[in-house]
Amino acid sequence: MSQRPWPTLVPYPGSEQLAPTEQLRQLVAFALQAGLPVALWRLPGAAHAQLCLSFSWEEALTGLPPNLEPNAPAGFAFFPFRDSDHNPALFLPANVFFDTRQTGQFWVNKTGIADFRLAELREFLQATPDTTSLRWHQSPQPAPATASFAEYTALVRRGVAAIEQGTVQKVVSSRAARQLLPPDFDALLAFEELQVRYPQAFVSLVSAPGAGTWLGATPEVLAEVTAEGTFRTMALAATQPLTPGLTPQKAIWRQKEIEEQALVARYIVSCFKQLRLREYDEIGPRTVVAGELLHLRTDFAVHLRQVPFPSLGTDMLRLLHPTSAVGGMPRQAALDFLHQYEGYDRAYYSGFLGPVNLPQAGVARLFVNLRCMQLRPTEAILYAGTGLTVDSDPEREWEETELKLQTAGAVLEG
Repeated sequence: MSQRPWPTLVPYPGSEQLAPTEQLRQLVAFALQAGLPVALWRLPGAAHAQLCLSFSWEEALTGLPPNLEPNAPAGFAFFPFRDSDHNPALFLPANVFFDTRQTGQFWVNKTGIADFRLAELREFLQATPDTTSLRWHQSPQPAPATASFAEYTALVRRGVAAIEQGTVQKVVSSRAARQLLPPDFDALLAFEELQVRYPQAFVSLVSAPGAGTWLGATPEVLAEVTAEGTFRTMALAATQPLTPGLTPQKAIWRQKEIEEQALVARYIVSCFKQLRLREYDEIGPRTVVAGELLHLRTDFAVHLRQVPFPSLGTDMLRLLHPTSAVGGMPRQAALDFLHQYEGYDRAYYSGFLGPVNLPQAGVARLFVNLRCMQLRPTEAILYAGTGLTVDSDPEREWEETELKLQTAGAVLEG
């Protein structure tokens, strides 16, 4: 399984005087000034950030999930929880790709674009632009409604009642919270801070017309296809705080949490069965650390060279999203419940994002957009959810959302 080559390496003007983070900042500044979409990310366990910049906003609009085959178009996927006119599904074509590990140059893919954009970029970089104040893209949609303690616990009780009545097996409720941005908040510095805080998370900063600006650090893989030909996904569910002295080996899980995680794992197996795939590896569940939280996780892998499913990654992506870990089971019944009772628009929270067919990233690395926030001019909208089963306690579910809000929200502390 070979990735398609990137066509052109371009020298970065004046790079010998600039640190990698400043080069990154300049590329972001160009995208924002030109009204273009841009995505930054740091892969789990990596020590370097990467950037994708698109020269055409219109080409980023798409109603379909990306193809996860080696010769598919290169870019960055940014998909909402539910595709709608308010929250368009985006695939940002990678006209420019920059890796802070390889300073002094960036990749350019000029397919389908005019040379004038590249000329504009070079002129912008040569002018040593001022990047101290960046005007990030803003969502045209109003800020979502936020839930009080009373409102969220009422939603949890309604969800538990739906489970008891047999309407759903599981439902994943969520809420939004608003927090003022600290004075002189810098999204790029916050992106760097999240990388330091959460070295094993997928850290991202995405800004696009129509979608706004989103910052986050998620622990959950949705779908990966490696250059060596392996498809991977995971079932990640159940939560408890990582308290002093507690290790994954010492964690004790309640029956509610064990069942919650098992439902997610069974959903993944059911997707394999829909494709009539029997040859897969399953490891877990095991306890893993994600920031200041513990979760139960089961890993799944398929060796694509050993099965007759060349488009398995693409097919599984379309079956998985939105997963039972963010919606519930049965999927449509759970989504209908959330649409009727959750009380706000999730937008890109619990959607998915990540690079596809970009250098040093494998064929595809897509993650569920959890532990994230939407950045607005003076405030951040933070999001968190909890998986409900028949044993859910409303107050404990509220406390779990409070813990999850602290993951990305830590960078908002003054």
